[in-house]
Amino acid sequence: MTTQEPGPGETAHDSDADDGETTDRARLIEEEHRAGLVFGSLASFVGDYLTQVVRPRLDDGSHVWCPYWWLHPESVVRLSSMWRAFEYLHHDPSLGMSNWWLHHADPHLARLLSPSGPFHACADGQHTDPPPLASEAVPPGVMDDPAFTLLPEDPFAM
Repeated sequence: MTTQEPGPGETAHDSDADDGETTDRARLIEEEHRAGLVFGSLASFVGDYLTQVVRPRLDDGSHVWCPYWWLHPESVVRLSSMWRAFEYLHHDPSLGMSNWWLHHADPHLARLLSPSGPFHACADGQHTDPPPLASEAVPPGVMDDPAFTLLPEDPFAM
């Protein structure tokens, strides 16, 4: 058995990944390419679409935006959700985009641009990291109730 040197952008650990995991990832990437993405990345979706279409008033304190949005974990998660929903819903020519605006973009943008949202500490185009929420270790036994566990037979388990 021969070993391969890691490819560009890979570490030795990456090239030793489980074949099933690699196959699953490759299948997901292939499905995304077949789906005909409008935007090939989150950065493209935000930079080429969202920031060009959404133009809230930013000079009166009613909305806040950080040009370094990718440094805010909540922003990345919400914008990723918006992008994926956009890519799925744009295929529906009748109600897809209306559904996307009403049920995805509007609620996420309301939170993202809110003065109490993830960009609240940023001002005048300057990024400031807000402190994370505090979280203490959960004492043993507190989460033993089945309501706090996903069992393998649970239809919502990943």
